[in-house]
Amino acid sequence: MGKDKYVIGLDFGTDSVRALIVNAITGEEAGTGVWHYSRWKKNMYCDPSKNMFRQHPLDYVEGLEKCIAAALQGVSEGVRQNIAGISVDTTGSTPVAVDRKGVPLSLKPGFEENPNAMFILWKDHTAVQEAAGINKLAKSRAGVDYTKYVGGIYSSEWFWAKILHVLRQDVKVREAAWSWLEHCDWIPALLTGNESLPDIKRSRCAAGHKAMWHREWDGLPGEEFLVGLDPLLGGLRGRLYKDTFTSDVAAGTMTDEWTQRLGLPAGIRVGVGAFDAHLGAVGGGIKPWYMTKVMGTSTCDMVVVPAVELEDRLVRGICGQVDGSVIPGMVGLEAGQSAFGDVYAWFRDLLMWPVDNMPVDIRGLSDTDRLQLKEDMAAGLIDRLSEAALDISPEESGLLAVDWLNGRRTPDADQKLKGAVAGLSLGSDAPAVFRALVEATAFGARAIIERFVNEGVRVDGVIALGGVAKKSPFVMQIVTDVLNMPVSVVRSNEACALGSAMAASVVCGIHGSFEEAQQAMGSGFEKEFIPRPGAAKVYDGLYKKYLDFAAQIEKLHG
Repeated sequence: MGKDKYVIGLDFGTDSVRALIVNAITGEEAGTGVWHYSRWKKNMYCDPSKNMFRQHPLDYVEGLEKCIAAALQGVSEGVRQNIAGISVDTTGSTPVAVDRKGVPLSLKPGFEENPNAMFILWKDHTAVQEAAGINKLAKSRAGVDYTKYVGGIYSSEWFWAKILHVLRQDVKVREAAWSWLEHCDWIPALLTGNESLPDIKRSRCAAGHKAMWHREWDGLPGEEFLVGLDPLLGGLRGRLYKDTFTSDVAAGTMTDEWTQRLGLPAGIRVGVGAFDAHLGAVGGGIKPWYMTKVMGTSTCDMVVVPAVELEDRLVRGICGQVDGSVIPGMVGLEAGQSAFGDVYAWFRDLLMWPVDNMPVDIRGLSDTDRLQLKEDMAAGLIDRLSEAALDISPEESGLLAVDWLNGRRTPDADQKLKGAVAGLSLGSDAPAVFRALVEATAFGARAIIERFVNEGVRVDGVIALGGVAKKSPFVMQIVTDVLNMPVSVVRSNEACALGSAMAASVVCGIHGSFEEAQQAMGSGFEKEFIPRPGAAKVYDGLYKKYLDFAAQIEKLHG
C-alpha cells in the first residue's frame, strides 16, 4: 500500500457529476460516486422553447460533495490517505458572471433565482444573434480574423456570444458582473480558495476553443474588436485573462476547509480544468490521427496531431484547433454534433406524450400506478424501438432524416438550422422513423470525418466512449456501417472522469506525461464494431441523399 498513489477525477456532465478514485500506478478503480443535480432534475431555470438552459452553482457544489462522499464509501483508510491529486472536467462553454472575488452572482443576495446570473450551459442557444454579429464583424473588418483558429465560424454555444447576450438582456447582471468564469475554471479556484481573479489559472482548452484565445494576437481578441462588436464589452478584456494553462499544470493546493468538507488528506494538488470531451479523449486512449467520439446527449469529436505535422493547416468549420487542449505538446482539434442521444430522447418523449397526459380518472389506476406506468414505459422505450428497427433494412423504409434538431455544431456551425424527416407515408411506423433518426445522426458523424479528411487531416481510426457507445449496439453498428471504419468502444464506464484522474496523476508528479499516464491507467477497449460490407455500400448511396436533403433544409432554415 505504501507504494500506491491514488488520484480523483471529477466529471461534471450535463445531468450529473461523477467522481472516480483511481490507483495511479495500476489503473485499478478504487471507488466511484455519482450525483444527479437536484435543481436540473426539476427543469429549473430552463426554457427549452427558447433554447435556454441554465444551471445553478449550488447544483455543482452539492454534487461535488455528494459524489466524492459516495466514491469514498467502502474505501480503506490507506487508500484515502494516499490520495495525492484531483482534476476536473466540465461541460463547456459554460460561463458564469462573477464578482471581483470570482463568486458567481447567483450565490449572492438578490441574484439567487436569476437565470442570467447562473452558469449558461453548453447547449444554451439564446445567443444566436450575438454569434452572428461576431462572425459578421470578424469577416468584414480589416486585419486579423479572430475566428480563424475556431473553424472560421463562431457559435452561439460559446463564451463571447453568451456573455454579450446576457449583458444586453439583463441590466442588473450587467452592472454587478465584474468578470466571467468558465465552469472548468471555477471549480479549481473554489477548491484552492483562490479569490484573486488575476491569479486564477485559466484553461487553455476553454480559452482556445471557445473564447478565441491565441498566442498570435497575444491572448483574447483585441479591445477594438470587442468594443466594435458592442460597447458593453468595453474594458472586459482587461478583467479576464491573458495567459492560459494546459491540464498538466497545478491550479494550486486544496484548502483546509475543502479537505475537511470532502474527508480528504491535506496537501492534495488540484489541476487546471478542461472540458469533458477533451479529458474524455485522454481517458479513452486518444493518440495522433485518431478520432475519439464522446457519444452522449451530443457528440464531441477530438483529434490530436503533432504541431509539426499539422504545419499551417486551418480546418474550416470545426470547433477549433488549440495547442495543448487535449494532450500537452499536441494540437487538439474539436468537432461534434449539437444533438445525438438528445435526438433519440426527443423521439421517445414525443411517443410518450399520450402517457404523460393520460386522463387522471382512468378506471382502476391510482396516482402511484399511473406514475409507475409512465416510468416503466419510458425506461425501455428506446431499447424496444431499437429491437424493432433492427429488422428494417437500410433501404426498406424510404425515410430520410436530418439530425439538426438542436442546430448544427459542425461542420460549419449554424444553430438556426432545424431537423427534418422526409418520405413519410401512412405506412411509416415508429421503429422506421427511429431508424431514420439514428441513421441521420450517423450521417452527421460521417460529414465531420469527411471535413477533416478534405482539409488534410487524416483519420486513421475511431474510438468511442460515453453513454450511447456503451449502451446501444444498434446505434454503434449503424454508425460503424455509415463511417465504413472500425469503431473501438472504451471499456471504462467513466472515461471522462478517468481522463481527469490521468491529468491529476501528472499534476501531482506521479506520471511525467499524459502519454505515460495513459499507459499505466488506461482501461483498454471492450468491443470493436466492424463495418458490414453490404450495409456500408447501401449507406454510401443514402449518405449522398442525406447531403442533398440537408442542403435543401439549410436553404429553408439558414
